[in-house]
Amino acid sequence: MSEPNWTSELRQFADLSSRKSLATEAADTLREFILLGKLAPGQAVPERDLAQAFGVSRTPLKEALRILENEGLIVYSATRRPSVADPSLQQINDWLRVQGTLEALAGELVCETATDKEIAGIAKANTLFSRVKGTRDPIESFRHDMRFHTAIVKAANNHALAETHATYNARLWRVRFMSSQRVASRDTTFAEHELIVSALKDRNVAAARKALRQHLRTAEANIAATMTENNRD
Repeated sequence: MSEPNWTSELRQFADLSSRKSLATEAADTLREFILLGKLAPGQAVPERDLAQAFGVSRTPLKEALRILENEGLIVYSATRRPSVADPSLQQINDWLRVQGTLEALAGELVCETATDKEIAGIAKANTLFSRVKGTRDPIESFRHDMRFHTAIVKAANNHALAETHATYNARLWRVRFMSSQRVASRDTTFAEHELIVSALKDRNVAAARKALRQHLRTAEANIAATMTENNRD
């Protein structure tokens, strides 16, 4: 039986080495493959085909899939067959609203307790994002965007908040990437980042909370628009 077209492309896309564990590196590669839309939501990804594409045994592959399952990118059927997650817009919006509340709380805590150095680090993360925004490497641009948000959460210095935020961020990784790729909204995204940084520098709790909640509402609108466009294709 011939292999699916996507496995041939994944084999070329992957470059596993000994720098990380095979499972971690396979997870990193497959995550990017999903983010770039090479595998569609709901598409089956049989373990055998993945193992052949990566050139690894089933053991590290199963661990890689567990990593992505925990992140909400891979789901399993009742018969334990893996496929790319395909959450409904309602599920996504539920997660986004929780995430918006978490990031708003992080902004409040940063205003109240973060050091000037920590706030400067957030501003630096935003500057780095602005330098790569709209480049030909969408993954790198998205990583800098997420580093900006995680820098805010880290500066809140609340372990429980950071742990919960990481869980929801993993679930929302693919859809937030979708949001980041809307060309028409990139200027809005950067403008909202600037408002967030300004509020944090001023230690204005109300402004920080408002700016962070608005930023997630913008993501919600972008994701809904993207999903509508994809359904038309």
